[in-house]
Amino acid sequence: MVHNASQQKSNGLRASYNISLLIAKSGKPNTIGEELILPAVMKRRIDEMAENVEDTLCSTLKTTECALQLDESTLPGNESLLLAYVRFVKDESLKQEFLFARQLKTDTKGQSIFIVVEEFFQEKEIPLINILTCVTYGAPSMTCCYNGFVAYMKKLVPYIFTIYCVIHRQHLVVKNLSGHLHNSLHTIITALMLSMIDFSGNSVLKMMKTLNIWCFIPNVVEFLKTQMFCSVMSSKKSSMIFIVYLSELFAKFNEINVQLQGNDTTLIKAKFVISALIAKLTLFKRNVGRRQLYQFPTLSELEHTVLGYKVYCDHLGMLHKYMSERFEDLIIMEIPDWVINPFSDTEKVAVLEEELIELQNDIELKPKFKKSYEEFCLQKEIPDHYPVIWRVVKKLLVAFPTSYLVERGFSVINVLLSKQRNPLQITWCDDLRLMLSDFNQTLGNWYPSIKPIHRIK
Repeated sequence: MVHNASQQKSNGLRASYNISLLIAKSGKPNTIGEELILPAVMKRRIDEMAENVEDTLCSTLKTTECALQLDESTLPGNESLLLAYVRFVKDESLKQEFLFARQLKTDTKGQSIFIVVEEFFQEKEIPLINILTCVTYGAPSMTCCYNGFVAYMKKLVPYIFTIYCVIHRQHLVVKNLSGHLHNSLHTIITALMLSMIDFSGNSVLKMMKTLNIWCFIPNVVEFLKTQMFCSVMSSKKSSMIFIVYLSELFAKFNEINVQLQGNDTTLIKAKFVISALIAKLTLFKRNVGRRQLYQFPTLSELEHTVLGYKVYCDHLGMLHKYMSERFEDLIIMEIPDWVINPFSDTEKVAVLEEELIELQNDIELKPKFKKSYEEFCLQKEIPDHYPVIWRVVKKLLVAFPTSYLVERGFSVINVLLSKQRNPLQITWCDDLRLMLSDFNQTLGNWYPSIKPIHRIK
């Protein structure tokens, strides 16, 4: 590798001298190198690096089990695009990598999506059976048990473990509002849009996404007064109090969303976060029923009617019901105690008992458990010497619980498809792979004369 890198550096230096000589002999202005030659060289380098990254990734996946993450979206030109990411274990750690971007030429049905995925894996000679788990965003084209992408996958990979994006499920739950809360939200947002002249549109957009509306309410009150809506305001006082409730409640949901995002989120963490939220909803409802608003500090400073407390309790109860229903698979999913702490005195499963005893008495492995159970389980010795244990653990660690990465990928695509670059064929854009790939962080070792390209966060 060092020899090849050195030779490439030498060849690049020689080529730069030859180009300079040709420019000088042609009698053309020296700026032609910057205007024509340099962009061409940069484009070639980008192509070579992207191809190298893709070849390295596909070579790894040929012999490595992985998790698949899929999502499709419509581009500004009304083109449907499918993005895919993979996660796998390499060098005793979890790796997430952008796999491909492919256009859906006919439609966005489950069969069309499956054909694109199957063709890519066949082209790169990656066995489909290497896919352990798959996470989708939950549309019928993905999850339908008859014609969805998952149904077609299970025909070829019967034991694949499929998951419906945890964040997307939570968003669907939060959208459910009672009549009083829905009307209150509509009233305040209408007033905010009317008073946009008082603050930037970006602030309104941010407020609407996070429901952090409380800081805008004084602006709304002042606006309504100037419009001689005092009589309306007296009747809408309860609406504004309901908005304070929603603002504080959804701030808690936003905190949960942050915990569920990121490259290293696993099923174990997702189960912990969602289970904790469902338990908190029970706590919130019980305390509000007692007229104790400890968890809502701003709301506790306001006056409330009997109707108000009833609205809060009913809404919290409804959220708990819908969360329990939509996350039933995650709630009942068993995380054995020995996965979190293999050295604890827990009841051992008969099939694993022998290996667990050996593991607990492995004095060479035990010191490495001090960091975290994830690092401990990802050690090379676990799959090599304890295959039965590894068979249980790997799905819990490798599986994607959300479609966070592909959503972030589409954000990057929106940047690439700016007005200046709108005609760009994104599926053949090597910039996209280098922007989304983690492998490019090592390009400085492969190409010493090129600075590594940093990933867009």
